[in-house]
Amino acid sequence: MNGLLHVSAGLQGAAYALVVAVGGVAGAVLLGLGLAAFLRRRSRSYLLVALALGTLTARAGLAGAAAVGLVGVSPHHFGEHLLDVVMAGLVIAAVYYARTIRTEAAS
Repeated sequence: MNGLLHVSAGLQGAAYALVVAVGGVAGAVLLGLGLAAFLRRRSRSYLLVALALGTLTARAGLAGAAAVGLVGVSPHHFGEHLLDVVMAGLVIAAVYYARTIRTEAAS
């Protein structure tokens, strides 16, 4: 393999690059908004959500690194699935923590 994991010549390669770039920018914007919300609220659940949004940016970075040959096929796929698990865990933790705090405040 020549290092271009999913990228082939022509339009398909350009489309892949565009999708990865848009995903990276969107992930970075969402991460920024999540961090801004955390800085405003100073809540653990907001931090956990911001970190979960950060996994979107990390996925785009991983895809870009794989596309230019910095990351191999197996580490790329393992990394994507690992980031999915991390994202899900962070969201579940944020919801759990928010519900726990709300329940304690109501008591």
